[in-house]
This record gives sequence, C-alpha cells and structure tokens, in this order.
Amino acid sequence: MSERGAVVEINGPLVKVRLPHVRTGEQVSIGALALTGEVLGRKGDEAIVQVYESTETLRPGDDVVPLGHPLSVELGPGLLGRIFDGVQRPLDEIARLHGDTIPRGISVTSLDREALWRFMPRPGLTVGEEISEGFSLGEVPETESIVHHILVPPGIKGTLVELASAGEYHVEDTIAVLRDAQGEEHRLQLFHRWPVRVPRPHLRRMHTAEPLLSGQRILDLFFPVLKGGKAAIPGPFGAGKTILQHQIARWSNADIVIYVGCGERGNELVDILNSFPALKDPHTGRSLMERTLLVANTSNMPVVAREASIYVGVTLAEYYRDQGYHVVMVADSTSRWAEALREVGGRLGEMPVEEGYPAYLASRLAAFYERAGKVETFSGRRGSVTLIGAVSPPGGDFSEPVTSHTKEIVRAFWALSKELADARHYPAIAWSDSFSGYIDEVAKWWEEHVSSKWAEYRADALELLAQADELDRIVNLVGPEALSAQQRWILEMARVIREGLLQQNAIDDIDSYASADKQFQLLKLMHDTWRQGETLLSSGVPVQVLLEIPELTRVVRARSQYGNDEVDAIRELGIAVKTAFRAIHGEYQQVEKLG
Repeated sequence: MSERGAVVEINGPLVKVRLPHVRTGEQVSIGALALTGEVLGRKGDEAIVQVYESTETLRPGDDVVPLGHPLSVELGPGLLGRIFDGVQRPLDEIARLHGDTIPRGISVTSLDREALWRFMPRPGLTVGEEISEGFSLGEVPETESIVHHILVPPGIKGTLVELASAGEYHVEDTIAVLRDAQGEEHRLQLFHRWPVRVPRPHLRRMHTAEPLLSGQRILDLFFPVLKGGKAAIPGPFGAGKTILQHQIARWSNADIVIYVGCGERGNELVDILNSFPALKDPHTGRSLMERTLLVANTSNMPVVAREASIYVGVTLAEYYRDQGYHVVMVADSTSRWAEALREVGGRLGEMPVEEGYPAYLASRLAAFYERAGKVETFSGRRGSVTLIGAVSPPGGDFSEPVTSHTKEIVRAFWALSKELADARHYPAIAWSDSFSGYIDEVAKWWEEHVSSKWAEYRADALELLAQADELDRIVNLVGPEALSAQQRWILEMARVIREGLLQQNAIDDIDSYASADKQFQLLKLMHDTWRQGETLLSSGVPVQVLLEIPELTRVVRARSQYGNDEVDAIRELGIAVKTAFRAIHGEYQQVEKLG
C-alpha cells in the first residue's frame, strides 16, 4: 500500500490527486467521508481518480489514502437473491441501515459476515493432495435451487495442509490451507475477491450447439442465440426492450440470471425489484430470486459507478460459470454505459470522435462482449456466460456509434421497431432488420431434439414475410385489386404468421412461454396451411373461398388456446385444416365435372 496523498483539483467526478507511487487501476479513499475512487491514469507524481460518488464538499488538500487493490468484487455464497449497486454494495442492507437514500462514503460489505453457511468438504479430499486453481474444495447449499462450489481462487495452487470438517462457517472463516512450491501458505475462505476489469481465466473455450431457449417464439424459432453467445436488443424508447429482457430473464433455460440495470430510469428498476421476488421459477416452481441477482445503477446514481456496473455484472457471471453453471447476463443498457464513457472522456480532455464518444468505444464494447462464451473450467466442469445487451439509440437511429459497433460484434441482433410497438405488436422485433449468426449450429440441435424440418420451415416463413412486406408497398401504391390470387394468399398467410406466431402476450398464462415442441408445431401448422392453400389456388379454387374458412381464425388463436402440454391438439388442428381444404377441393372438382 502506498503512502497518503492529497487532493489537488476537482472536476466533477474526476479528482486530481498527488500520489507518487499509486498504481493505475488502484482504488483510493478520499476525504473525511472516505469516498471511494479508482485511478484512471497518472502523470508524474499526480494521478487522475474517478470517484464513484458525488464529490460535493471535497476540497484541495483533503487526504487521499490508496487501498492497495483495484475495483474488485467479493465472490462467495450469499450473492444470489441480492440486489447490489454498481460497485457491489448491497442495496437491501443499505436500506435497512440508512433508509431510502444512499449516504456518501457508506461502507457496507457485499457479503453478510454474520451469516452461517453449511460447508460440506469434497468427498475423498484429504490433506496432502496437490490442488490447483479452480479445484472444488466442497459445496455450500446457497439456495434450494443452486449448490455453491467453493473454488480455489485463480493463481493459487499447492499442497493441501488443512481442510475444515463439515459444519457451519462464516464467509471469513478459513476452510482450507494450501502451501505453494515456495513454502508460502494460503488461507482459503468461503469467499475471495477478484478485480472486475480482468476476465477470469479458464482452461479452454468450447464450441457449443445448445441454444439459449427463452420461450419467445420469434427468438427461438427465427433469431436464436447459443448458450455462451452474444446478442443485442436495439430499439427506441417505448419499443419494449425492458419487457423483452424480463421475459428472457424469467423464462430462459439458464441456471443463473444476472440482470444489470445500467443507467436506466428508476421507475423501471423499481418495477424489476418489486416483480422479480414475486415471480416463480417455471423450471423449479420456487422463487425466481433463488437463481437471480440484480445489479441496479439508475440514471440518477453516479455516472462512473454506472461505467463499473457492467464489469461487476460480468465478473459475477464468470464466477458462476467457473462452477459449471450456464449464466445469462442481461445489461440494460450499454448505451447508458457508453454515455458514462463519453462523460468521463470529456472531463479527461480526450479527443472525441463519433458523436462525442471516445475513440476506444468500439474496443471497450468488443472487450465486454468477448467475455461471453462456453468454457471448460480448470476443474473440468463446463459452463457458459451468455451476454445480452440492450441498446437505446437516440431517435431509433441504428446508424449511431453504439448500435453500429455493437452490430459488428454480436452474432444475434434483435432489432425492435417503434412502428410495430405502436401497432401493439409485441415483441416488436422487426424480422426484416434482425439476424442471427447461429443458425447452422442451432439447426443441429433442432434436428436432434425436435425436427429436421426446422431450418426449412424457418427459411420459408422468413421468405413469405419478406414477400408480404414488398406486396404491402404495392397495395399502398395501387390498391389490393392489382394483386393476383397467389399474392393475396401470401398477404393473408403473412398476417397469420405475424399474429399467430410472432406476436406473444407476456402477461398471458398460456402464451407467455412456449416450449420448443409447441413453437415448432405452430410453425409447422402455418407452413402446411400456406402450402396447402397454394395447391388449391393452382387448381382453380378462388382465393376468397380460402380467406373465409373458419379454420384460419383457429390457426391464429392456437398460440393462446393450447398450452405447452397440448401439442397434440395443435397437430389435430392441422388435420382439421387439411380436411377443410380437401373438402373445398372436392367441391370444386365436382363443380368442374358438372360444368
């Protein structure tokens, strides 16, 4: 730890201090209130510090104390079910101690030091064994849904010389002692710290073909993402980004969900904080918070803590990945995070580039998304981190820097449309502007688990929607009378797919979540209806007759009429549609014979 220093100059959240030997990235404590900050850079004996709290009442000459470590998070049992701010201070504990406001300089440990955890040593583990980083020393039942593996921290290995017996321990109690090759002893506790800006190491990256199933049809069927993948949700205000992220967090088949509210409005985060604890996990039937943790940094909180919150969230995600869990982290939104970079860069006097953002915006975004992936850990387990970042382009302009750079980095791009949202079409994902680069990998999963026809039906449906978009422009110019029977049928079936497949009601008990089997059967039902109608049209049946059959209405309503355990009923509806078409075909054949 370096010697004390003093404040030289104050510029909003940036403070120039005189600290000759402080390191870049090291944390410092400033002033009588012990405000926490992080060293951004240094020049000679002076350093620039970004302070995570308001710097009001600070003045030149105030003491600055280096803390000897970078911004780090505490990793151990007791994280799940909690709500933290952007630098991992527990908001529930702060509220208990200080009420609804966060006092400046407040210091609260991230993990409860008084809580007792039941530690069970790893079966067969004995003193004298050689142990390396990432090795599991034992387990703690963190919640009813998640078992917490106590890992040897990265960078530590040696001979096990002490191991605690089964029992209840505080997080600061020593549960093992390792002696390394140099003879130094390392006392291991139930928790350890890790710097948030440093990716946690792993043995190797792995290729995966398992999709992250969200239960949202337009994502799973048309624009899927893999476990360990990277996705973005760009969209203007009011397009439904937050609700879509809620759905992903609630229904995805991940083991752990981490939701980072980065610079969003306080009322939206309050809604999350109130709703999530009341939600039931659809996979276990227990509280969703048993496998969820929240990082909340609203727009009225310090801007530099907003910049740190993204790194705090992804480090927590990597920690559970190292235990062999599949983690999905939702960041809402990376635009607010980029605005924090812009503000800090401006105060530092850095040369602005596109729309005032610093020149390193693209590299920072890429470095963040690169922390996604499926890996083999040092203990031999396989875990993944899936990163899903919301983007809030001003005015819905997808050409602005944050959106355009993000689009080049991610492999799944779920573009939200204000026009669809205004038309009450939710999720308001524009199928013409969205894409997924995971189709080939996901096709293998669908072929093995559901049907080999998924890729074909998906491509046909997207082609149908593209044709309908073009025909809509023709109708707007010259009217529907100019269309052929086949074109009118394309428009009708595109409407059926939009309303019966792509739309999904987040508050409907049946429609909120769709299993993979139900999704495919709905897609197959509409695909078969479309193709059978084309066959009738080619045989001379008037299109108006097809448009008036009552089964089309039943096809549209199937999504909210049949639950995930009623897939057979959807198949029966397909048979009913086919029977109705055969009857129409028979009638017109009879008319032709009589004629």
